[in-house]
This record gives sequence, C-alpha cells and structure tokens, in this order.
Amino acid sequence: MRPRLVVVPDKGRASSEQTTEQTTGQTTGQTTGQTTGQAAGQAPAPRRRAEPPVVTPGRFPPLGPGGKIALGAAVLTGLVTHGWHLFEYPLYLTDEGIYMQRAWSLVRQTSLSPYTYDYDHAPGGWIQLAGWAFPLPNQFETFGNAINTGRVLMLLVHLAGVVLLFEIVRRLSGSLLASSVTAFLYNVSPIAVYYQRQVLLDNLMMFWVLLSLFLLLGRDMRIRHALGAGTALGMALITKENAIFFVPTLVYLLHRRVTGSTQRRFAKSLWPFAMAVPVSGYVLYAVLKNELLPSGFDFDLNNPPADHVSLLYTLWWQLNRNQGSLLGQGSFLYNSWIPRDGLFLLLGLLSMLAALYWGFRDRQRNLGFLVIGTLALAYTFYLVRGSVLLDFYIVPLIPLFSASVGMVTDRLLRRFRPAVRVALPALACAVLLIAPVTNYLLTINTEGRVAIADQYQPKLNLTRMQEQQVAWIRKHVPADARIIMDDDLWSELHDVAPFYPYAHSHWNASSDPAVRDKLFAKKWQNIDYIVMSNKMRQSMVGNNGDGRENWILTALKNSKQVWQAGQGDIKLQIYRVG
Repeated sequence: MRPRLVVVPDKGRASSEQTTEQTTGQTTGQTTGQTTGQAAGQAPAPRRRAEPPVVTPGRFPPLGPGGKIALGAAVLTGLVTHGWHLFEYPLYLTDEGIYMQRAWSLVRQTSLSPYTYDYDHAPGGWIQLAGWAFPLPNQFETFGNAINTGRVLMLLVHLAGVVLLFEIVRRLSGSLLASSVTAFLYNVSPIAVYYQRQVLLDNLMMFWVLLSLFLLLGRDMRIRHALGAGTALGMALITKENAIFFVPTLVYLLHRRVTGSTQRRFAKSLWPFAMAVPVSGYVLYAVLKNELLPSGFDFDLNNPPADHVSLLYTLWWQLNRNQGSLLGQGSFLYNSWIPRDGLFLLLGLLSMLAALYWGFRDRQRNLGFLVIGTLALAYTFYLVRGSVLLDFYIVPLIPLFSASVGMVTDRLLRRFRPAVRVALPALACAVLLIAPVTNYLLTINTEGRVAIADQYQPKLNLTRMQEQQVAWIRKHVPADARIIMDDDLWSELHDVAPFYPYAHSHWNASSDPAVRDKLFAKKWQNIDYIVMSNKMRQSMVGNNGDGRENWILTALKNSKQVWQAGQGDIKLQIYRVG
C-alpha cells in the first residue's frame, strides 16, 4: 500500500462539514459556534480553539477552485513585483558577472571558466545558466546583455518557486491563509525583490531545495518521487554547497513519509543514490583532472598547493575561513539586511522559534512546523557560525522565513471567525504596502517626500550608468588595451564586438598566474585603463591582505580620471594609467 499524505483535523471540530473544508484547505477551519442539533433560542456552545492539522500518511486533497485562484494571484503578483524594473534595478553585481562569465565560457569555450577553475563553487549553477542561454535566439544578448538574460531566468525561477512554496505550505498546514501570507512576503518583501532579481547561485539552489521538498510532500509517495526528490537535492548541492544544511530535515521527512510503506526500502535506498549522482559527477570531474587532492596530501592553509588546484583543499580552506560574528558591529545584518526589511527578519525569526516550539512539542501532529522550523534553523546556524559571508547569503532564508510567518499566522488566528481570519492579514498586508516606512511599495526619499520604492521607481535606472560606462570604453578605448575592471562588465567586453580580450577583473589579474604573470607581469606600467565599479576600490583593499593587489593600487595612484558617473552613494569611474 502506497503511503499518502493527508491533513487530518484535530479533535473538537464542530462538524464533519468543517472537517472536509479544513482538509481541502478551502476554509479557515473555524467552528460555527452552533451545532446541528441546537434548539432555537438556545445559547451557542462555547467556541473551541482549533489546533493545527496533523500530517499523516494518506491521500492529500487536491487544490480546489479557491486555491487555484489564490495561487494564480500569487504568481501574478510575483510576476509584477519581480519583473517590473528588472533590467534597471538593482545595479549589476560583481557575482552576477562572474556566473554569467562562466556560463559564457561553457557555451563559447566548453570550459567551466575562462580562467583557472579553482573549485570555489560547484559548477551546477552556471551550467544551468549556460543551458538557459544557449538555445535563445541571440544567446547571451537576447535580452540586451548577459546579466539581463540571466535575470530573466531568475524571474522564471522565482515564479516557479512561488508555486512550489505555496503548495508546500498548503500541504504542511492545510491552510490557504498560510500559503497566501507566505506568497505575499515571498513576492513583495523588499529584501526578496532586491536579491531574487539578481543572477545568484543561491536563487537557483533554493529552487532545487523547494522542488525536493515539494516532491516529498506529493499526494502519492512513490519510488519515482523519492528519485526525483533525491535528484533535486543533488542538483541543489552542486549548485551551491551550503544546501547540505537542509539535508537532515529532508532525510527526516523522507523517513516520516515512507514509514509503514511496502516501498520504504526502495525509497530510502534510491533517494540517497539519486542525490549522490550529481555530486559524484562533480567529484569525478576533479578526479579525472587529477585535482581532487592537493599535492602530497598537504592541507596547510598557509601554503596553498602551487602545482595544481584541488577540490578537497578548497573545501577545507572554505571551512576554515572566518569573518567574525554576524551580530558584530558593521556586519551585513545591520548595514544591509535590517535596513532593507528589518520587520520581515524579526517576524521570520520569531515565527521560526514558534514553529520549532510547536514542532518539537508534538512531532506527530505538528510535522509541518517541525519541517519549516528546522530548515530555517539550519540555515540560520550557517549564517551565524562565524564564517565568511557575502551580502546575498541571506537569500535561502527568505522563503523559509516567509513560510514560517505564514504558518504561524494561520495558527494564531485559528480561534477567530473566518471573516476576521481573512481581514486581519489583509489589513496587515495593506499597511505594509501603503506605509512609507516599510519600503514595500512606498518610501520616503532623500528629500523627505513620499515616493515609489526604489524597486519600482521608473526614474531610478541604476544599470544605465554601467551601460554608459561600457559605451565610453567602446568609443575611446582601443580593443587591444590592457584593462583592469570588475566582473560586472566582463561579458559585455568579451562577447560583443569590438572585443576586449585583455580586459580582466582585478581578482583574476591578482591571482591567476596566466593573467598576472604573463600579461601584466605584476607591473603597474602594463595597465592601460582601470574601470572602477561601485565599491571596487574597497574590494581591492579587502583582497590585498597578502599584498597581491599592490601593483594594481599603485597603478590607480598613477592614473587620471577620464570618466565618472554617480547616483546617490553609487560611484563609477574610468582611469587612464600613466
């Protein structure tokens, strides 16, 4: 007998009709306050508090008409919030350029990177980007430039994520209210809009994690679902390695789904096998290139292997990196994440704690809270453990916090009447959109006036400055010039004529021997132009702990500014050296 998933209502439901409505997710599950056999004029029976449903093996009811309308509204909202202003905000990011650069290398050079691939990340992410760009009419320039083309894929990934997250929350909670609140935050939160528009491995990785979770919560838990869920998780792991923090929860959910099934041995065996296939392909690549182990099995972090790169050495190096506490002064938490949407983060954290409390208090009846709470807790631990963080590392926490808030909101409002349960979240969402202090739809600009928030402001075209920067280079800089720049412009200068084959990022110019020693010979006099992105000088100084960028910084001191553009705190420049 195949294990199935059903939402079983708690004891104390007022009527069998309400039980049916709760299991289909089309009602709020409130009691009516008056029983069928109640005599006319008799005082209504006391209202009982409705507890959250229990996830047990069985058939899960299909999504009804009301649910389809709510899901369609969620997808349409995501299309508007993430699609509007997509190519103009935010500014093109360095990492977006890196991932599109490597996707370009796969398509144009059949190589994982145009430079020495040092296993800094598994290649699954840019393989997917290359697979997206390759069949398009103009490939990387189909939507204007390479990063724009990647951002269109991010939009499609987000919309798919809306569907997956909506259904995951509905199946774990049995509530359309929980799913709708989750989708609202996932679509509209400024921190979500900012990061999920960008071409980031984290966005692709979370799509595969959500797909794996969705397959484990399918109506029928068959062998093919276990295979699909394992394969999706394996894809997440080779897209970005930190997906490993989600593995324990998914293993536990698999165990709960197949317990008592005649197919449990097959499912428990095939799930890890399917997960291991993509990961094994990555390891096999390193083995075939003799780059799995460092020379002499030497993992000394103070003396990196000089003869060839190593997958295991890079993993060991990443595990030992330390940046200080996330709660420390000057961290991204205070300088970036809280200013973008501190309310969302606070509600997400409190909801995660509530979900963990309810989940661990009754693991049998509150499996949904346990799953969402532990997934969010695992990634929160990853963020606060003290390793090196980048600004966009918050991305995987966004859908998990959204789901936590949605499910906890539904749980807290179960004692109210259906109209109130709908009205209160709707009012809260309206306040978030209308109140300028939230920056959801409206904001208070630098002049103290109420204006459209940056993510929807048509007059705020940040990427136009980078387009103007490229245009100036094409007009005034010869194609054989030796250029130091950031990675955000790499694809533009290497894939669109006139080509600039000697344009390289300061990262590669200071670390890749083929560029550093052969082209520039570590002499500042061999640099013709330095194209500065926003905060590139800060990155150069931060990357210069061992003095590797001294010669580039010296060139900057011996240069003259020939072009500049700025908007707010964003500054772009071009310098001619010598």
